[in-house]
Amino acid sequence: MPRKFLKKISPDHKKIKENRFLSIFGNWLHEPQLWHLNRYSASMAIAIGLFCAFIPVPFQMVIAAALAIMLKANLPVAVATCWVTNPITIPPMFYFAYKVGAWTLGTPESPFEFQLSMEWLQNELVLIWKPFLLGCLICSIVASILGYFSIQLAWRYHVVMAWRARKERWKEKLKEKLHIGEDD
Repeated sequence: MPRKFLKKISPDHKKIKENRFLSIFGNWLHEPQLWHLNRYSASMAIAIGLFCAFIPVPFQMVIAAALAIMLKANLPVAVATCWVTNPITIPPMFYFAYKVGAWTLGTPESPFEFQLSMEWLQNELVLIWKPFLLGCLICSIVASILGYFSIQLAWRYHVVMAWRARKERWKEKLKEKLHIGEDD
């Protein structure tokens, strides 16, 4: 199930290779390990994608791709996972990161209203950048660790359940063969 699900949600490797932003990686995109899906490559890719999702910069998928190439993780899964941040999820995720950073630093939260404009960035971000960036770092580390171990556990659980099911089918076939031989 994990492999089928991850293959289903992963973007096509041909489209990723043709992406103009990822063309900076050149021939590295042709490494077979980047497209292979196993427990290590999937869990590392999820960790990379979740880590990059909390980085407050544009083009997070380029950073995710670079990390996936360096760590030999599944490239499509890493790139797709960083899409957790999108125009709908960015405000609550970054506000949560700010709250985590303010709580960690022990500073009182400054009331602000997020606006995606240069004026807001120049005026408001100057006041909250320390707790915001610290919160982003903490959230990215925690999310990537949780994502990594969640995929590791889910993959392991699925493999164990598949082996148990296979063992039960084998036992049933063996019982059928033994019963057929007794009737003759």
